[in-house]
Amino acid sequence: MKRTHLPLNGLRVLDAAARHLSFTRAADELAVTPAAVGQQIRALEDTLGVVLFRRTTRGLELTPEAEAGLAPLRDGFLQFEEAVRAMQAGQSSKSLTIAAPRDLTEKWLMPRLADIAAADADLRFVLIAADGEVDFTQANLDLAIRWGEGPGEHEGEAIESEGMVTVAAPGGGHEAAIAWPGAPDEAGALVRVDDAGLAIDAAAAGLGRATVPEILAAADLASGRVVALGAPRASRLGYWLVAPLPQWRQKKVRLLVEALGG
Repeated sequence: MKRTHLPLNGLRVLDAAARHLSFTRAADELAVTPAAVGQQIRALEDTLGVVLFRRTTRGLELTPEAEAGLAPLRDGFLQFEEAVRAMQAGQSSKSLTIAAPRDLTEKWLMPRLADIAAADADLRFVLIAADGEVDFTQANLDLAIRWGEGPGEHEGEAIESEGMVTVAAPGGGHEAAIAWPGAPDEAGALVRVDDAGLAIDAAAAGLGRATVPEILAAADLASGRVVALGAPRASRLGYWLVAPLPQWRQKKVRLLVEALGG
C-alpha cells in the first residue's frame, strides 16, 4: 500500500481498541462514540481485506491477523511521536537565523540583538546579508527584514520609525546630494554609494548631504557624528519584519518581533 493511502485514522482506532479490547473504552479515549469506533474498524477491515476483531462469549478478541500487525503498528506510532517532538524542538530552540540589509544590520540590528542577548545568555544568532527578497525555504530563515511599502507575500510588522531624515557633517561640507539605491534625491550627486549606511558615512566625511531612513541615522545623530538638516519626514517606505506564517507563529520568532518591532 502506498504511503499516501495509509488509513491512519483507522489504524489509530485499531491501536486503541486493541489495547482496551473494548470499542466503548476506545471511544472514551478517542472522544468519539462507540459506533464511530465500530465504523472505523469495519472500514479498516474492508481496506485491508482481513478481519481484525471477533466477538466471543468472553468479549472482544483480536484475530491472528490483527495480532501480527499490532507490534509494528505501535512501533510506527512511537516513531510518529518522535518525529513530532523533533519538529517541535525548533519552537524552543535558542538559535535564530535573520536576514537583513547589511547597513541595517550594522547600524540598527546588531546593537539591539546585543541588548536582547544580554537578557538571555542562551540565545544564538545567525545573521545573513540580504538586500532584496529572500527565499525562506533555501536559507532556513526564521525572520527577515525588508525595505518597502509592506510585508509583501509574508506575515509582517513594521519597525517603528520617524521616516526619512537628511544628514550632513557637523562642520558642514559639500552641498551636493549623496546618492544610494532608494535615495529620494539624487540630482547633482557628488558621490554614489551602495546603501544608506554608506551614504551616512559619506555625509560624515563631508562629501555632501544624505537623505536616509531615520532609524539608520539615529545612532550617528545621537553621537554627533552627523547632524540633521531639518526634521524627519514621513515616508511610504520603511523596514518590515517578515516571515512566512509557520515561522511567524513560532514562539521564539514572536518574542524577537516583539523585541525589535517597537
